[in-house]
Amino acid sequence: MSMTIAFTFPGQGSQAVGMGKDLAENFAEARAVLEEVDEALGEKLSDVMFNGPEDTLTLTANAQPALMAVSIAVIRVLQAKGLDLKSKVAYVAGHSLGEYSALCAAGTFSLADTARLLRIRGNAMQAAVPVGVGAMAAIIGLEHADVVAVCEEAAATGACQIANDNGGGQIVISGEKAAVEKAAGLATDRGAKRAILLPVSAPFHSKLMAPAAEAMRAALATVAKSDPVVPLIANVRAAPVSGADEIASLLVEQVTGQVRWRETVEWFAGNGVTTLYELGSGKVLTGLARRIDKTVNGISVGGPADIDAAVAALMA
Repeated sequence: MSMTIAFTFPGQGSQAVGMGKDLAENFAEARAVLEEVDEALGEKLSDVMFNGPEDTLTLTANAQPALMAVSIAVIRVLQAKGLDLKSKVAYVAGHSLGEYSALCAAGTFSLADTARLLRIRGNAMQAAVPVGVGAMAAIIGLEHADVVAVCEEAAATGACQIANDNGGGQIVISGEKAAVEKAAGLATDRGAKRAILLPVSAPFHSKLMAPAAEAMRAALATVAKSDPVVPLIANVRAAPVSGADEIASLLVEQVTGQVRWRETVEWFAGNGVTTLYELGSGKVLTGLARRIDKTVNGISVGGPADIDAAVAALMA
């Protein structure tokens, strides 16, 4: 192959009412995925995905399996059209919950187990910290080392750490509300273009999520796991992993650890990956890839028209 391809899978924030509807209307394989997810969860999540209301879809326990369902619907349609993941794709990666979508796509977990794991993860993350105790903020236009420094200074007030290094000058911090607010103020003083408190329900990817990490350790111990057919570039490591048991322990670590997305895209660029296909809802990762490294081509595949173009390119 002249270009090396990786598949990436979006995280929370990429959900939107109507997600997956056009796929389900156009492809039997997509309908089958959504039906299997509904069955695994014992409820019609697909109805919330198609019709809302938005505040119900945005609930962490719904958004996580919903985003995964659309991503897997896309890949199942591509596979039905002849895509062989192992021969065409070098790596998979996903942003936070997207890591589960990536692992389902690569055969580590079954679809039903992935849906149930994400429902457990969403509920556990929501339950880990009482509403109002934690916060997250996006720091725009400050270097990674400077954000580490403001988090360390603010940590005198309470837990505060980097949650997501998204690249393109965007770093998200997470922790106790007073500490995050202090860090946001310090970041502005140190020259950040903006420091914006995010409308989130919990301080994701912070040490306050420790109860959720334990819930995931227990849940992951009960499901069947296979080595992925292609290596995963893990969020907390920004490097390839291909053993199922090691992947499971990194998924536990990921709940309280940093999503190293900038380094993940830089790793791809440095290891011969020229094209990142973002499979599923929205185009967030495609936009980030463009900002992180201009040598990497990002392509989002979320609807029927995108699928035809992707099939033509992938099968060339």
